[in-house]
Amino acid sequence: MVISSRNTVSEGRFVPLDIEYENGIITALRPYGTSEHIDADYGDDPIYPGFIDIHTHGGDMIDVNHLTCYEDADRLSRFYAAHGVTSFTPSVMTDTREQTENLLLILKDAIERGVSGATIEGIHLEGPFLAMEYKGAMPDYLIRNGDPQLFDHYQEVSGGHVIYITVAPEIEGGMELIRHIRKKGGVTIAMGHSAAEYETAVEAVKCGVTASTHLFNAMKLFHMHRPAISGASLTEDEVYTEIISDGFHLHPATVRLVLKTKGLNKVVAISDSIMAAGLPDGNYQLGVNPVVVKDGDAKLLNGVRAGSTLTLERALRKLIEFTGLSGAELSPVLSLNQARLLSLGSKGEIRQGAEASFAVLDKDGAVRETIVKGKSVYKKEETR
Repeated sequence: MVISSRNTVSEGRFVPLDIEYENGIITALRPYGTSEHIDADYGDDPIYPGFIDIHTHGGDMIDVNHLTCYEDADRLSRFYAAHGVTSFTPSVMTDTREQTENLLLILKDAIERGVSGATIEGIHLEGPFLAMEYKGAMPDYLIRNGDPQLFDHYQEVSGGHVIYITVAPEIEGGMELIRHIRKKGGVTIAMGHSAAEYETAVEAVKCGVTASTHLFNAMKLFHMHRPAISGASLTEDEVYTEIISDGFHLHPATVRLVLKTKGLNKVVAISDSIMAAGLPDGNYQLGVNPVVVKDGDAKLLNGVRAGSTLTLERALRKLIEFTGLSGAELSPVLSLNQARLLSLGSKGEIRQGAEASFAVLDKDGAVRETIVKGKSVYKKEETR
């Protein structure tokens, strides 16, 4: 199979290329239009590495914490594919032990059976080992201290598919849990929903933390004398920082500050989307909490922000608007950084030997087609 575009993302630039792939792997890159046979020529429409969403709670009226069956997870995978996402890790937020077990079993089944849209790479646990003070939309009565045995139990139930977890390092047992997870291996640890001071956060990084969950949101904020977890997220080179670039969670200048501080290779754009993503304003659900969406902004009834309605192709458009950078320059923030953070192999870039997963956008930045491991899983309907 050969696809081509005059604007193919390659090493931070738009390059005119033909892409040949077989069995889900890119086998050759050639100058645009030079292949003997081209199956799809997208002209000026850009080809990006497929987007990877590592922190998302749902969309299209599906809430991850209310999954009931394989079909729900499969429908969710198709929703993400329609927005250029080729891989994702559904985020299970703090819930009852019984419900968490049910969700892990459903996701285990979906991962092992495979889905028809974006690939489910693994599971993100956002809780229950979080700080009460910065619980955000988490139900306070379900938050727990660090508990290695409970984590091991959840990992066993999931069939070993938990690959990402958010922990507040300062809570009782938090640092012990981080060390425990790091020793067992196979799980990337983020710090978030946390009141940690700078020194505690730096110690957490030494113990195994390599990411910061939705930077500046649901965490102790930077102060010139007390930089806190926010400051450590910026100063520690090992740490990747998640950002929600919807214009609600972070001011555009804050987005620019983060990118200038961390660099384009350490920032991870996430959606943190809820079931309302892709839908009009109205009343929705996030875990056990009712949520009201007004003007695209999702909040609990008490006014606390509760996830987002963002999708990653819109995140890219916002990042371009906020920074003045090109989509090609910003591509790692949507794809490659996620793959490196979660050790997802050859995903997230367009090069020989990489996975043949692509998001093809149109001139307006909307998704035209999504290809996962060489298979087209979404095509925008043509208007006549």
